[in-house]
Amino acid sequence: TLDTEGVGQLVRLGVERGRKGNPDVHLGICGEHGGDPNSVEFFDSVGLDYVSCSPYRVPIARLAAAQAAIKHKKAK
Repeated sequence: TLDTEGVGQLVRLGVERGRKGNPDVHLGICGEHGGDPNSVEFFDSVGLDYVSCSPYRVPIARLAAAQAAIKHKKAK
């Protein structure tokens, strides 16, 4: 799971600055964090557009992304 207080804040800063420079930029993450449910939820909360992961992690990543989208939609 991603360290949201450390590395996560750098990701958040990168997303904010990237979108400020180009609002249409597509941002995502690849690697093992792309298949970790807690990390996927965090990436959704900071506004990443996609995750990429190992093929065997795709079902978990899709479920985590759907759950995060529902959770964040309810929070709005």
